[in-house]
Amino acid sequence: MDRVLAVILGGGAGTRLFPLTAQRAKPAVPLGGKYRLVDVPISNCINSGVNRIFVVTQFNSASLNDHIARSYLFDRFRGGFVMVLAAEQTPGSVEWYQGTADAVRQSNVHIRSYAHEQVLILSGDQLYTMDYRLMLEHHLRTGADVTVAATPVVADDAPGFGILRTDAEHRITEFHEKPARGDLAGKESPVEPEMEAAGRIYLASMGIYIFDCQVLQELLDVHPEANDFGKHIIPLAIGERKVVSYPFKGYWNDIGTVRSFFDTNLMLAEPQPAFNLFDEQMPLYTNARLLPPAKVTRSRIENAIISEACVVIDSDVSHAVIGIRSYLGARTRIHRTVMMGADYYRWEDPASRSRVEGPAHPGVDEDTTIEGAIIDKNASIGKGCVITNAAGVQEGEGPGFYIRDGIVVIVKNAEIADGTVI
Repeated sequence: MDRVLAVILGGGAGTRLFPLTAQRAKPAVPLGGKYRLVDVPISNCINSGVNRIFVVTQFNSASLNDHIARSYLFDRFRGGFVMVLAAEQTPGSVEWYQGTADAVRQSNVHIRSYAHEQVLILSGDQLYTMDYRLMLEHHLRTGADVTVAATPVVADDAPGFGILRTDAEHRITEFHEKPARGDLAGKESPVEPEMEAAGRIYLASMGIYIFDCQVLQELLDVHPEANDFGKHIIPLAIGERKVVSYPFKGYWNDIGTVRSFFDTNLMLAEPQPAFNLFDEQMPLYTNARLLPPAKVTRSRIENAIISEACVVIDSDVSHAVIGIRSYLGARTRIHRTVMMGADYYRWEDPASRSRVEGPAHPGVDEDTTIEGAIIDKNASIGKGCVITNAAGVQEGEGPGFYIRDGIVVIVKNAEIADGTVI
């Protein structure tokens, strides 16, 4: 994999994930109590022997830069790097990225400066484990110019994806961007018998590509109007080059909405989750913060992730993810909730904190009940609050919170007063 260079696409403004993306780039959104979304593709790269990695973004890049700088330091003997490329004005372009392919096109001055034979294009908002070495072997074995990772889906899910049609040799003959449910006839592909028996006969593009270096450069140069990989580059490549699919049968999920973010995090806390955080062969890396273990006293915990440096006192926590440095006061009840944690300890003297932004005492005070919510970083929730969306509001907002798809989202650094009911 020494001749492979990876480019992780940070995506656009992340409007579907708002308000989680109000102050951070989409790849920097916290995941699973201690990670960030960008840790997933970076970890897959490292575990696959790919150690030259660009992360391309243009919105709210500061926290992403900070996380990557703290987390991924390659030593001089091993070599390699993880580098954030934020949108910038150059003599050749003074505009924002117009899409995923345009982001790579405008970043070419940096990408071309490193010798490589293949480019691995990845998304920064997906959860999966993949050994990219196997995908590269498939790419080379089939003699492909472009390889597209694909996962089989059922008809009900197909309209949410770009659907590939392949022949028996995995060559892609057609590409349909999010076809309507009624237009799926004739868009089936050959799949393995167990997938066919389950009705998973449509191949969905995962937004993961391998391009031969020269092929990618030619496609971007010859088609300057082609700004998106899924909508433009891949359909053009199918007509001009040999494009094959790489069948992927493992767990894969696109975390593009508040609902999918919420459900995916809670899945991680299940007894037998679809995605395994405890994989010794393909570990998930992140910032080594050197925090103490969690401390839990007189509490009931069921199907929950309690992260490092948490303090849980006389609480009831079930079906929840509790992020680093979280504090739960006495008689709190947390159910079906994702807490992202805090950047500093609740008891830290504000005058001595390295971060000046945020409430003095993040965490959840005593006698508070929270259900069906996302609590963003550093939020301070007062005593006797009830955050359950009992009225069943689907979309709404108020001081310090939004409701998206029925999920209450307490925003980063919010201060919720004692006795508040949401």
